Amino acid sequence: MNQLLELYWTFVKLGCVTFGGGYAMLPILERELVDKRHWTTMDDLRDYFSIGQCTPGLIALNVSTFIGEKRKGVSGALAATVGFVTGPIIIILLIATCLTNFAHLPVVQHAFAGIRVCVCVLILQAVLRLWKKSVVDKTALVLYLAVFLLNAFSGVLPVRVPAALLVILAGAAGIVISSRRQAAKDQKKGGSGK
Repeated sequence: MNQLLELYWTFVKLGCVTFGGGYAMLPILERELVDKRHWTTMDDLRDYFSIGQCTPGLIALNVSTFIGEKRKGVSGALAATVGFVTGPIIIILLIATCLTNFAHLPVVQHAFAGIRVCVCVLILQAVLRLWKKSVVDKTALVLYLAVFLLNAFSGVLPVRVPAALLVILAGAAGIVISSRRQAAKDQKKGGSGK
């Protein structure tokens, strides 16, 4: 029960600072879940982000569910998920009741402008961290460029390429590439053993 409460409380705190979406949360999640608590590794966290991007819902919420399930099964997944949404629901309700009264004030508008800048920095930091760990060779760079260009120019191409299809194709390419590399390693080992 203590572990479930710890999961719940940890994700309540994380949920309260979820500004800018999942990618902006990556540095915060890494610091709290990888460095401080050692509940997961950075490689696993990146995998959770990848899966979270492909599944319905918010990325950071999906990540909390995955980590909760890894720690304590279904009850852990529920504790982490409910914990993650508790803070934002309370904050959103408070803001919604007050925002209409104060949204026109310059100080509130300037605060939102500052928050947007901070979110951009957090997202850029997450992109750079993911880049360093994901684009590790020429093959990964080519795959990155192909997906980036297809996504960036999808609006001007004769056929619009859905982002979900790009994710599926990139995953399939990753499977094919790693299978071929493993086969080449196995063949090399077999050849050197003769």
